[in-house]
Amino acid sequence: MTLFNDPRTRRRGLGVTAAAAGLLAALLTAHPALATPDPGDAPATGREVSRGTEAEVREAIEAGEIPGKDEIVHSANIEHLTNVPKDLLPGANTDLAFQGRYAFAGNYDGFRIFDISDPAEPETVAQVLCPGSQNDISVSGDLLFLSTDSSRSDDSCNSTTQPVTEKSSWEGVKVFDISDKRNPEYVAAVETACGSHTHTLVPERRNVYVYVSSYSPDAAYPDCRPPHDGISVIKVPRHAPEKAAVVGFPVLFPGEGPDGGGNPGGPVNPGVSKTTGCHDITVLPSKDLAAGACMGDGILFSIEDPERPKVIDQVQDNVNFAFWHSATFNQKADKVVFTDELGGGGAATCNAEVGPNRGADGIYDIVGRGDHRKLVFRSYFKIPRHQADTENCVAHNGSLIPVKGKDLMVQAWYQGGVSVWDFTDSDRPKEIAYFERGPLSTDTLTGGGSWSAYYHNGHIYSNDIVKGFDVLRLHDRRTAPAERVRLRELNVQTQPDYFD
Repeated sequence: MTLFNDPRTRRRGLGVTAAAAGLLAALLTAHPALATPDPGDAPATGREVSRGTEAEVREAIEAGEIPGKDEIVHSANIEHLTNVPKDLLPGANTDLAFQGRYAFAGNYDGFRIFDISDPAEPETVAQVLCPGSQNDISVSGDLLFLSTDSSRSDDSCNSTTQPVTEKSSWEGVKVFDISDKRNPEYVAAVETACGSHTHTLVPERRNVYVYVSSYSPDAAYPDCRPPHDGISVIKVPRHAPEKAAVVGFPVLFPGEGPDGGGNPGGPVNPGVSKTTGCHDITVLPSKDLAAGACMGDGILFSIEDPERPKVIDQVQDNVNFAFWHSATFNQKADKVVFTDELGGGGAATCNAEVGPNRGADGIYDIVGRGDHRKLVFRSYFKIPRHQADTENCVAHNGSLIPVKGKDLMVQAWYQGGVSVWDFTDSDRPKEIAYFERGPLSTDTLTGGGSWSAYYHNGHIYSNDIVKGFDVLRLHDRRTAPAERVRLRELNVQTQPDYFD
């Protein structure tokens, strides 16, 4: 099938019934349960939709406007090589990291290691049971890091959930020795304020610094009290990881009041998250730069001193951005793509009702020099394929596709699938390839789809929350030069200099 002539790529104008609109509003304003301060990226539970919405979804499938239930569709320039279903870890699949011939896949119940020597036939090397939302994952040398952002009875892999109001509850970062990929060894744990929703590595020769992003403090949480206006910094000695420890909590949003100087959210800025920490940080070590997606704010900061990051610029979008989720630099470090995770990943926001500018990417140019650099908004990008109102869909995790002189990116959109797009012209971004499945359900808003979609050494790897591990291959002259780029290790939030 071709990319732009298939009816399934056209914009659909499906109406949203009052019941569906009410459900969306509830999802966009929902607060986390007391025991788990984790409003973003939570795997959605099934919610029935109205009969009208159900009928519209089925009519759209019959008309060929969207794929059928579980049907795979893609543009002509993408090949689906394989899918590896979930196995011993039944939880939601999450983030990915890469090293040598191995891919590391996070899961709410632990992590899985694949041998991807033959990308078309990945082999499972190990599966480690270690529950702890959301098990954001990264690797550096012989060390693997997992984020725990749910209150646990202790720091072991046999822990159970426990109310966050109990002082003995544990959340933070776990460290594994992966020198033997078939037998990872749990070697250290570091508790951090408000847990670790995500983390980002700043590797050095002797140490690995870990920037821990977490948020949503409450006066009733002994280890997560406001103001929570910064990030935890962990220092991990490579040859003595058991000595890993928090070495600082740099304040990124200084200001008066109980919540510091970040975005106040509603009612001052209705529909916008109050900034009480960061969701995700991407570092560009070769340029001593980092970009933070921090709930109600986007920030650019210097990491010249990794223990003392310094904010250079801070921006807000109180019209179209509800929750600043993640960030990606282009290769020249003169642009940043920020994502808005409208609805926390559990809502159907890729439809006519929400429109093209919300739940989208925001493209910002970086202008100026040194500490005087500024983030300047240029445009939004959102996938041009409307999804069913039973599909959670919003901008999520992606990575650059390394082509000199071009700004190309692959990105996950939950049940919106995997999108490849070009933002070389900051004002006119465009999709150039896609892969997606039809809705998981036609009568229930069910969470699923691609959590992370990353380009690595000639292939796209996607970790689907429900369906498992997908491997894709691009066949496109615009992306072909990237096939010559090879990396020994890739943690997308520790962005490499592909052409150094």
